Amino acid sequence: MANLPPKIVALDEIEPLPGPGTLSWHPVRHALGIRAFGCNAYTAHAVGDDVVEPHTEAAEEPEELEHPELMHEELYFVAAGLARFTIDGVEHEAPAGTYVFIPDPNSHRHAVAVETPTTVLSFGGPPTFEPSAWEWLFRADALIDTDPAEARAILADGIEKHPESVPLRALLAVLQPQD
Repeated sequence: MANLPPKIVALDEIEPLPGPGTLSWHPVRHALGIRAFGCNAYTAHAVGDDVVEPHTEAAEEPEELEHPELMHEELYFVAAGLARFTIDGVEHEAPAGTYVFIPDPNSHRHAVAVETPTTVLSFGGPPTFEPSAWEWLFRADALIDTDPAEARAILADGIEKHPESVPLRALLAVLQPQD
């Protein structure tokens, strides 16, 4: 793979496009050329405007119906303002700094701005991502002094997923109880 240069862009440099209803959409994925997952931003400048359009991620295309693992999980992050999410009829207030994860593609979701401006970032894709070994390594490393048994359990789980990981195996060897 060729060395690809990083792309750095401020959200306000991505021209918003009108979406359905009151949705104002910043096509982040397209602007940056991201291929691994969907990523967009939505900004509302009036209370009550959509920051997530009412929808589900349920299978609609024949390929999705045959392969439900292709349906999207979605993660939203409220970057600014205050959003009211309605997920399967239940309302949730989400101030800036809040993550909202919707693992079930069949869940109906919608969010509106409660204050202005409100900006919500969205990330989505099929649940096929495989985390790298460093996630287990960082989690275990944080527990070495306070809970070595839990650190060992995390490392063992990581090795199950990444049997080739030398750093996971090395840290686990260091943490083995001494007889």
